[in-house]
Amino acid sequence: MTGTAGGRRATMAEVAREAGVSVMTVSYAYGRPDRVSADTRARVREAAERLGYPGPHPGARSLRRGRTGNLGVVLGEHLTYAFDDPQAARFLAGVAQVCADHGMGLTLVPVTGGPGDANRVAEAAVDGFVVWTTADDDPVIDAIVALGLPAVVHGGPLRDDLPFVAADDRAAAETAGREAFSGVHRPAVLGFPLDRTRATGVFPGIDPAAATFRVTRQRLHGFRDAWTATGKPWEQVRVAVCSTNNAREADALATGLLTGPDPCDAIAAMSDELALGVLRAAARLGVDVPGDLAVTGWDDTEAAAAAELTTIAQSLRDQGARCARVALGAPPAAGDAGPPHWRLVRRGSTRRP
Repeated sequence: MTGTAGGRRATMAEVAREAGVSVMTVSYAYGRPDRVSADTRARVREAAERLGYPGPHPGARSLRRGRTGNLGVVLGEHLTYAFDDPQAARFLAGVAQVCADHGMGLTLVPVTGGPGDANRVAEAAVDGFVVWTTADDDPVIDAIVALGLPAVVHGGPLRDDLPFVAADDRAAAETAGREAFSGVHRPAVLGFPLDRTRATGVFPGIDPAAATFRVTRQRLHGFRDAWTATGKPWEQVRVAVCSTNNAREADALATGLLTGPDPCDAIAAMSDELALGVLRAAARLGVDVPGDLAVTGWDDTEAAAAAELTTIAQSLRDQGARCARVALGAPPAAGDAGPPHWRLVRRGSTRRP
């Protein structure tokens, strides 16, 4: 038995590499051996012995014996996102309230897009999972399903094997787009990442199907529906892609959209944070809102109201609470049936029809 450098505990991911199998196969070898061939189980056990791996984390083993008293929230973002992003904070507040009502703890499980994500999820000592929006191809989803624990996905991906909670993003985006794009000639969309690479840039008429984040994809579909309903081609609409939901990054991209020989006269943003970045850029550049530029946001935060921002209102706190009830098997609350409610809040950042 070789153990690991410095005497630290070997991980499931290291066993997987040593045995030449996936992390999920190692998890199955210990927790659901009937799903793995005898030869594969033996290879996993031999690799574990060479590395000094004693088996899954005691907390994870306890899941098969009973309850840990914790609900896990899987963030498709850096851990600080939970505290920096107002939308994430609202969502987590809803999850936390339900956990408190049921005497449960809350465990944040951040993922980074690296090879250790599935292992981090597999070893989380929780009774179930709430998954904050992630990409369709994120391997942590399969890792969660493999554990066999109660789980629910918020925003995306939409799968047959997991409960799902999200507002009708496409319909809401079409409504916001109709408001932003009314009577304009050079519109733009300021959006979330397209995929897990989180590449930024400005692109003409991005095909919504290219986005592997479902929220991004559905909102692009809605904005496209709104623009093409005017009889004009989607290719006229510039789509500025942000790597994160960050007002500073939105400010920088909006500055490019508002300067040069062909400045935008409308920007529909996928969040209030991004829209606030647009408003800052417009104020700095002396662009009149809404006279020269119409702007819409999404989520109806307190900052949006203060900035007179037209936006889509939805309660992420209520959606977080709903997700927690599903994951914990708690009775549904009034309003849990059907997609979460949303509405357009018209303020001073758009022109009156």
